[in-house]
Amino acid sequence: MGVLDKKSSNPMFKEAVLKRLESIDSGTMSITGTISKTIWLLLITVATSVCSWQFMLSMGAALYPVLFIILIAGVILFYYTIKNPNNAHITAPIYAVIEGLFVGVVTAIFGSMYDGIVVNAIILTFATMGMMIFIYVTKIIKVTEKFKAIMAMAIGAIIILYMATWILGFFGVSLPFMHDSSPLGIGINIAIIVIAALSFLLDFDMIDKNIQARAPKKMEWIGSMALLTTIVWLYIEFLRLLARLHD
Repeated sequence: MGVLDKKSSNPMFKEAVLKRLESIDSGTMSITGTISKTIWLLLITVATSVCSWQFMLSMGAALYPVLFIILIAGVILFYYTIKNPNNAHITAPIYAVIEGLFVGVVTAIFGSMYDGIVVNAIILTFATMGMMIFIYVTKIIKVTEKFKAIMAMAIGAIIILYMATWILGFFGVSLPFMHDSSPLGIGINIAIIVIAALSFLLDFDMIDKNIQARAPKKMEWIGSMALLTTIVWLYIEFLRLLARLHD
């Protein structure tokens, strides 16, 4: 197997992950396998969200601490998979369940407040994904090393902003622009949506390169897990934007 992108901004596609798979997996990664596994994970996420949202909302005041724990569990599982890629066929579906718990609650909250917002967010999410596939295939935006570095910094900044918002929230401190419908709040929301959409290009590029390099077949699970993360992220941000525009 050739040396793949050592500087990838997506940790699930680091060369070290491939080395852990190389000697014990059979078969090679394919686009068909990656797509089928992504669809499977999406179905698990949707089924979990539909079945769990009423139970989750019944928690009342305990809901937000539970959501925080769910998010932390998702992050831990994400990085566990990086360290243990041979278990990806097990951890990826579990990760989809965790994503489904979070998505179900957020969808129920926004859906109860604004009619039609959920359907619109779903349409916008997959329309954006389709647009990014077109952009990647036509090379309108090329995934260069500079692009990857810029995206890594942008995503890192967003993660810090999310964490600061959560931590300050536990102490009763609110960042208004993260919640209100001010021009600044809407502008930041749109900027995050753009970064989330561009993240698809990173996913597509690394999946493409791994297929060309005949990466082990279990990388399909890791690729689908990365795509699921981006899809859910974009969907949540579209919900937030549409809610702001309704206000």
